[in-house]
Amino acid sequence: MPGPKDLDPSSSPRAFLGAELRHARERAGLTQDELGRPLFVSGSFIGQLESGTRRMHLEYARQFDEILGTDGFFTRNCLAAAKSKYPDHFAEAAEAEAVATAIREYAPLLIPGLLQTEAYARAMFRAGHLTAPDELIDDLVAARLARAELLADATQPLLWVVLDEAVLRRKVGGAAVMAEALAHVASLGLRHRIIVQVLPFAAGAHMALEGSLKLMAFADAPPLAYLQGLGTGRLQDDPAAVLHYELTYDLIGASALSPQQSLALIESVAEDYAHEDQP
Repeated sequence: MPGPKDLDPSSSPRAFLGAELRHARERAGLTQDELGRPLFVSGSFIGQLESGTRRMHLEYARQFDEILGTDGFFTRNCLAAAKSKYPDHFAEAAEAEAVATAIREYAPLLIPGLLQTEAYARAMFRAGHLTAPDELIDDLVAARLARAELLADATQPLLWVVLDEAVLRRKVGGAAVMAEALAHVASLGLRHRIIVQVLPFAAGAHMALEGSLKLMAFADAPPLAYLQGLGTGRLQDDPAAVLHYELTYDLIGASALSPQQSLALIESVAEDYAHEDQP
């Protein structure tokens, strides 16, 4: 199991709770496996909490207080840290994404959130919330764009994305929006900030036809997989399951166009949209 790293408790609520959990566990003389056993979770899961990779849920916080004799400390602080600007099904994944050293994602229908432009995100959220007030859409777009700030670092995280060809062909927001959105993706690839591939329709059937897949690796914790559906999402940390999803991603990448061919296709489709928008 990866060794612990020193956390800055002031860096985030997760880091604070993780550092305190490690301190309380070690003071109680328990290993990560021993602490996880009465909660029916693995030692790796406890390690992810301690490293700040995963969010501490209230049900676990209450049990930690009972097992470690911390007089409600984790319950109180877990409640205070529970608020998130992301939907409940995605909040934990977004927090893990922010501390990942590498992210690999297969996107079957939409440009991944980290790569979306403001206009693309706005069109997508409006289509999914037809009667929502503009203020709610503004908040959703702002949260989406804030996630993309992690790409401001020129080297980390490593971001490798495989886009299904359907992502390029689905006209979200109209031709002008698509031209800008695809040009943005191509620009990130040309600047070597991301690796991007396109899985063409000609590739036929593959192992991830049923949905999207995000894999996240960390410096001090086991990898995670995130599976998302309509209004739902699930983080998977079981080693055997994550290994299967890693194989799935590798096979998708092997069937996709090369990064050079993919960038050429993305640029070509972006130009087609740009010309379509002209009078």
